[in-house]
Amino acid sequence: MKSGSNLERVLEEGYFAVTAELGPPKGGSAEFIRRKAEVLRNCCDAINVTDNQTAVVRMCSLAACGILKEIGLDPVMQMVCRDRNRIAMQSDILGAVALGVQNLLCLSGDHQKFGNHPTSKNVYDLDSMQLIRMVRDMRDQRTFLSGDKVTSEVPLFIGAAANPYADPFEFRVARLAMKVEAGADFIQTQGVFDVKKFAQWMQMVRDQGLDEKVYILAGLIPIKSIGMARYMQKYVSGLSVPDEIVKRMEQAKDAKEEGVKICVETIEQLRDIPGVRGVHIMAVAWEEIVPVIAEEAKLLPRPIV
Repeated sequence: MKSGSNLERVLEEGYFAVTAELGPPKGGSAEFIRRKAEVLRNCCDAINVTDNQTAVVRMCSLAACGILKEIGLDPVMQMVCRDRNRIAMQSDILGAVALGVQNLLCLSGDHQKFGNHPTSKNVYDLDSMQLIRMVRDMRDQRTFLSGDKVTSEVPLFIGAAANPYADPFEFRVARLAMKVEAGADFIQTQGVFDVKKFAQWMQMVRDQGLDEKVYILAGLIPIKSIGMARYMQKYVSGLSVPDEIVKRMEQAKDAKEEGVKICVETIEQLRDIPGVRGVHIMAVAWEEIVPVIAEEAKLLPRPIV
């Protein structure tokens, strides 16, 4: 047991884990965080707090995670390499530990050109692989990147992202192996729509024995509208949205209802793929749909461990 977080306990005990995302506000309202958190409280094992997603300024993940801890929930603090150098990263990690945060997801981050400060300066002092390794050494060796000693424990369950669909496809598992070697304990993947291709990726994962070394949570993005389906298929890099999904959304009488149905069917298929240890539901700005999906996919009640 590396952190004692609820997410780690659920996975260690062999349960099919459920995590969900919460996007902080473009303001300083703690009540916003509490309200969104209550929607997710009983339908997932941990709540990811995004870190200025899409490079748009929002309340920092660290503060939002602290609010979640105050109300008895298990946050996954996301940290991107885009905005901080190694000094700031290590400082924020220590701050997170002080607030009781026990899960950290290490990410590269969306390029700032996509956000509301496109002329801001990229930092990328470290990449996501180096960030994973740095956190592992802070936890396991109690050393900073400089070699100086950390004066307290850093009990973190370390997460990373994986995209089974990015090109070249054959390199995807090699990159995953590098993240596992760097110190990742769990993986949350890009949204899965093309289950057949995801199953091929998981076969490659199993062939290398990586499913025995890291917990893999498959990503899910509930679709709200046909416009969203078309946009993701055409413009979102690293997503593979089959024509069949777009056609279903086009023909649906109720787009949101069909989107939920697609999500639930995908979960059912994912549960049958060996090595998949849970799902990560990314419904930012639509958090209220997560309990509905969890209920219809028979993921409730969540285990108490």
